[in-house]
This record gives sequence, structure tokens and C-alpha cells, in this order.
Amino acid sequence: MKKEVLSFILVGLVTGSLWAQDSGAKLTFKNAVKLGLENNLLLNQQKNQLIYTEVNKTSNLLQMTPSVQVNGSAGRFDGNSFNQQRGEVVNGQIDFLNGSLGTSLPIFNGFNQMNAYRQASSQNEAQLSFVNRTAQDVIRNVASQYLNCLLDQQLVIIDEQNLQTQKTQYEQIRTQVELGSRAEADVFNQEFQVRNAELLLVRSKNRLKNDKAILAQTLMIDPIVAFELEQVNWGIDDLSVDQATVEQLNDLALEHRSDLMQANFSEKSALYGFYSVRGRYYPSLSAFGQLSSRYNYIYGDTENRSFNQQFKSDNRQISYGLQLTVPIFNGFISRAQVTQQKILFENAKLNTKNVEIKVKTDVLLAYQNFIDAKANYTSAEAQLKAGELAYKVEKERFDLGISSIVQLTLANQSFIKAQSDYASALFLLMFQKLLVNYATGTLQETDIP
Repeated sequence: MKKEVLSFILVGLVTGSLWAQDSGAKLTFKNAVKLGLENNLLLNQQKNQLIYTEVNKTSNLLQMTPSVQVNGSAGRFDGNSFNQQRGEVVNGQIDFLNGSLGTSLPIFNGFNQMNAYRQASSQNEAQLSFVNRTAQDVIRNVASQYLNCLLDQQLVIIDEQNLQTQKTQYEQIRTQVELGSRAEADVFNQEFQVRNAELLLVRSKNRLKNDKAILAQTLMIDPIVAFELEQVNWGIDDLSVDQATVEQLNDLALEHRSDLMQANFSEKSALYGFYSVRGRYYPSLSAFGQLSSRYNYIYGDTENRSFNQQFKSDNRQISYGLQLTVPIFNGFISRAQVTQQKILFENAKLNTKNVEIKVKTDVLLAYQNFIDAKANYTSAEAQLKAGELAYKVEKERFDLGISSIVQLTLANQSFIKAQSDYASALFLLMFQKLLVNYATGTLQETDIP
């Protein structure tokens, strides 16, 4: 194997442009994440729910302002009815038209509505945090599937190179057998290696197709339409965490993790809901005012006054005042509701504590896994260099006739495994770098190269 193989692996994986197919649309890492954020079902559903919480927040705010309503009715009485215009009972048909304009203003209701507004505001903030965390979930999932496809793509290339190497080696051994310098068993052994390499290539191609279909499903694009994956343009120097300790990453996560923010806002929402329901224990005071009027037309009466006289002057009424309501006993309905809201608040506090522990655990695991991935990458890089050198030496020994086909096969298998392990280690390191940002809650679309 030529020396350029190692350089090809190092450069091709990190900065090159390797393609899984010769035709089809290109799908970059950044575009894949963008499509995921645009098309993800759960994310779009939560964005719709966010619109509702914003409207609910505004509604609860405006419920502390005066309410105004206009009422009107029109109809006919046929029979005995009291006519306000004439001040007597009239027997016959009377057409009537009523209209009123009323307003009411809550003055005090145990801070019920104020706390209801605070509850709705906290619910809106909790939903916004949930949307942000869901977006990070989408970025993480798409990144995992995209990098997995890139790994499959690279393994296909490795298997293609291996197949070509095995075919070339087969022709050399067959020629040597025909010349009598090799045993005939060697050519049968090498033919098996060619067939096995073909099998490995078929499997790796199928694995790539399957993983691309899963990625297409996640992005909600047609999996039948062929598309190419563009290689990630990340250098090894980019795959590092800035000399940050676990404690520093933990502080960063406690400040930025959206799911922790959601838990905190949900706890506040439950607390304000408890305060709001508890306000029903107190008396409520409100102001009201109403302007109303009426018009009547009595059939057969020649003394019917005009519409303007009746509606604007004779029948106009104005009422205003204060209304006080004192709760005394309602079958413990309020008490049951207050107890329910208090339990919801206590449960919300427990959930917040649980999420905080989860955040710290996620940061610790992500950091340790990243350190492990870096060590694994360094080891795989050394293994690749050693595997290539061992294969070259064994190939030279085989060509000189001082090594058997079995030893050459073992050396080739070790080299192929080293290439696969190196590709896996590199893509794992890429993903673990993103997982550190995900664990700290700082993962953004701009983090994708």
C-alpha cells in the first residue's frame, strides 16, 4: 500500500470533499440542520403552542382593565304587558327596541387576576425555553445522523480501496502461480479475500443507504431522491474545549440550559397559580356603570311618541356603583382548588431540583466522554500509522517470498480495521464536541460548520 493512503485519510476526513455518489443534490451539514429546524414536527407544534401562551399572557393582562359591552334586543309583545312609556298595562301588540352600554372595573379581588397574569407570563417564558431546548434537541439529533452518514460514506471508500487492493493482489498471485513461484492454494485463498471484500463493500453501501434514509425521514425530505453529503470542514484544532473545568462548564449550564429555565418558570407559574386561587378566599370589590334606553310602538295608539323622544330622552337610564362580594361558604370548592394548586407547586419544586441534578450529570458525562473521545482519537491515529507500516512491511515480505498469504491477509485486515477505527474515532470526537455544547445549553445552529 502506498504511503499516500495515510495522508488521504487524514486530509480527506477533515478538510476534503468526499462524495458518496456521483450525482444528486448536495446536502451540507448546515443545510441539514436548517431543514431539521424548519420541518421538525415537535418543534413546530411547540412553536404553535408558544403563540397561544403569548395570547393568553396578553389576555390575562387586559382582564385587569375595564370591560365594556353593548347589548341590544328587539321584539314584539302580543297580549297584556306593562308599558313603561304610558305607565299602564296595555293589551295588544307592542314592538320594542332595547339598547344598553355597560362597563365594569375590578378594584380588588384578592390579587387574583394579578397573580393569574404572572402565572400566564411564567407559562409563556417556560414555553419559550421549551422551544429553545427542543431546537437544540433537533440540532443534536440531525448532527448525530449526519455524522453517522459521513462515517458510513468514509467506510464505503475504505472498502472500495480494499476491494481494489485485493483484486490487484489476486492478479499478482495468479501470475506467480502460473509461473510456478507460488502454491496454487494461494490463489484460491486470495480469491476468497476478493469475494469477502466485495461482501463488505455491499454491506457498507447498504448501511449508508439505510442511514441516509433515516436522515431524510428526520429532515422530512423524500428518501427516494438521491442526495450527496458534503464533508464536514472541521480541523482537529477546532475539536477542543477551551481549557474549561467541569465546574466552569457546570456554571455555564446552570445559566444557559433551557430545560432548567423551563423548570424554573414552571415552578414560578405554579406558585402564582397557587396565589391566584388563594385570592378567592378574600372579598372582591368592583365598580360598574350602565347606560340604557328603550323604544316602544303600540299598535292602534295614536299617541305614540317618536323614537328620538323615547330613546334619547324619556326612557334613558343611567346606573353606576360598587359591588362587594364576600365568600362565606361554597362547599369547600375554593379550598380544594387551593390545595390542588399547592400540590402542583410542590411537585414543580421537586421537578426543578431533579432537572438541576440532571444538568450537572449531563455536563459531567459530556465532559468525560469528550476527554475519552480525544484519547480514543489519538490512539486510533497511532494505530492507523502502525497498521499502514505493518501492512507495507508484510507486503514487501510477501513479494519477496519470505511471508505467507495468511500473514499478509492478517496484516491487511489489521490495516483496514485501523482505517475504520480512525474514521469512527474522528466522527465520534466531532459529535462529542457538539454534545458538550448541548450539555451546557449553548448549542446553536451557528456551531455547525
